[in-house]
Parts: sequence; structure tokens; C-alpha cells
Amino acid sequence: MLRLSERMKLAKYALVGGLNTGVDFAVFCAFVYGFGIGSIAAQTVSYLAGVANSYLLNRYWTFQVKSKRNMAELVRFIVINILSFAAATALLLGLEQWGAESALAKIVSVACSLVVNYVGYRLWVFQARRMDSV
Repeated sequence: MLRLSERMKLAKYALVGGLNTGVDFAVFCAFVYGFGIGSIAAQTVSYLAGVANSYLLNRYWTFQVKSKRNMAELVRFIVINILSFAAATALLLGLEQWGAESALAKIVSVACSLVVNYVGYRLWVFQARRMDSV
């Protein structure tokens, strides 16, 4: 059973994730369906739009990091998001190759990235400041 503090982090992460997902999904659909841009380019732009918001909200609200931002933290954040992006994009393209509609494939890929990001943020990026010296 998760402690109350961990459940609160999960709830906050879910809210932030919902907002980020909404931005990501809206930008993706606008690019694919509105502008006729291919899935890879649309995925790249839409993912970056969600990531920019994610860093600030998760750092200051979800995980309540009080210390100053530092390069090591930013690099860890970028590494986790690159891993998440790669996993989500591979899943998105794979599902499209199997005949799934782009929007449905995007929804499934978002779930993949949510899991990768939470674990990475919680355990490595925004954890208690034991890594201040890194």
C-alpha cells in the first residue's frame, strides 16, 4: 500500500499528465489532421509541447523540488524524456503499421510514455536531493 505522500504525488502527476497529454494530443491532431503533416513530425512537435509544461509543473508542484535548478537535473529530465519519446514513438508507429488509426495509436503511446516518465521522474530526476553533488 502506498503512503499518503506517495498517493498525493501520483494524483498530482496524473493531473499534470492530463494537462500535458491534452496539449500533446491537441497539437498532434492539429498537425496530422489540420495541416496534413506526417506522424513523425507531428509526434516530435506535440511531444515537445507537453514536455516543456511537464518540467515546470512536475518540478515545482508534483515533486516540490525546492533547490535551484541545475544542469544535472535538466540532463536527467532530458534523458528520461528521450527514452519516453523513443518508446512512445515506436509504439505509435508500430500500431499505425498494424492498421490502427493515428489518434488511437497516439492514445496508446501516451499511456506508455506516462509510465516511463513517472518512474524516471520519481526515481531519478526529481528525487530527494541526494544527487545535488552530481
